[in-house]
Amino acid sequence: MSATIVAIATASGVASISIIRVSGSLSLNIAKKITKRDNIEPRVTYLSSLYNREESIIDQAIVIYFKSPKSFTGEDIVEFQCHGGFIVAQEILETAIFYGARLAEAGEFSKRAFLNGKIDLTKAEAIAKLIEAQSVDGAKILAKQLKGDLKEFVDKSREALLRATAYSEVMIDYAEEDIPEDILDSITKQLDSLIEQIDNILDASQRRKGLIDGFRVAIIGKPNVGKSSLLNGLLNYNRAIVSNIAGTTRDTIEEQVRVGSHLIRLIDTAGIREAGDEIERIGVERSISSIDEADVIIALFDGSSPYDNEDRKIIDILENISDKYIIIAINKSDLPQKFNKNRLSKFSPIYISAKKNLRVLTNNLEELFNNIGSSEELMLISTRQIEAVIKTKESILEAKEPLLNGELEIFSYHLQDAIKSISSISTPYDSEEILDKMFGEFCLGK
Repeated sequence: MSATIVAIATASGVASISIIRVSGSLSLNIAKKITKRDNIEPRVTYLSSLYNREESIIDQAIVIYFKSPKSFTGEDIVEFQCHGGFIVAQEILETAIFYGARLAEAGEFSKRAFLNGKIDLTKAEAIAKLIEAQSVDGAKILAKQLKGDLKEFVDKSREALLRATAYSEVMIDYAEEDIPEDILDSITKQLDSLIEQIDNILDASQRRKGLIDGFRVAIIGKPNVGKSSLLNGLLNYNRAIVSNIAGTTRDTIEEQVRVGSHLIRLIDTAGIREAGDEIERIGVERSISSIDEADVIIALFDGSSPYDNEDRKIIDILENISDKYIIIAINKSDLPQKFNKNRLSKFSPIYISAKKNLRVLTNNLEELFNNIGSSEELMLISTRQIEAVIKTKESILEAKEPLLNGELEIFSYHLQDAIKSISSISTPYDSEEILDKMFGEFCLGK
């Protein structure tokens, strides 16, 4: 950890400014060499000329020095804010490397901040996700995690588990005595309450994950109901081929579009029916798979055609879905209506024209996403956090039976596993391997 590191902290490309960040014991010395200044005070903004190793001017830029430990990483940090563009930033980067820094690895700045006690893992993951947030509501959730909401839940859960373990250890020391019923009841109630909280958090995290990563919206229906026209209408350009020939779309098509303050991924699927050939069969299988992967299903029916067995197949699929948001839309509302709408009465369908008016659908989608985002529920933002909470729950459940049977040593053993699992969300008990895996997913300069 003694090496001084450097990276370009802004995205590649042409912009107003680029930021080059240097962290480590050589940071101030490197800054003095690049600026040719003898004195650089902490937290003072300097407008300074920057020079390369051949003492030719690179740019005129803003230089800020953050002295250890009052910096993001807890080390000396210098930031150069130069004019945007690849060439200038790259030359500053190469000059810093010449004067003793090395190129930072992905996520190394945040990793050093964690190891130096400036942030915990919940904040580190929130920082990484905030950069990629796909909605305003998602950014608000991540800001709460940065503030420490998830860490507070972890600390309270850990405290409850430690308290239960302490009761158990005391009773082990007095094994010849009968365990008071009120203590058993108290421990059981604490564990049941924690399991309930965990279930609520896992459920909220599943329902609201699209706020962070972007909602996946699958458009399904039988052939020729207007799925591709709907995709093109929402995108406002002709992305998919539209034809009266059934089975024109043979594969799934994915595109991003913004609905209100949310960035969503639309998936146009092949028409679901009995396939006429091998290629179409594969397309239908992928359509079914897209349903499993989607957060929201838009099921499209043709209002200008009579209800048939293929429509019945779509309804059968919908009736077996319990963990998705479903919007039923009857398309081609501008044409004479032949579809038996009573078949969909339980779903409260909306009426649209994919080629003329999608306002009702976009309003429904925006309202749905806003309602999901308006909840104040705590949620987990990464697979690592979800796995840790699931493991915590499993260990608690495994501990309950030995507790009721008076097998306190086994009870304590399982609770120790639960404590390790819940603690790993903010402070891992396994060291370098977990950290390398997690911080390796960060971008350079972060």
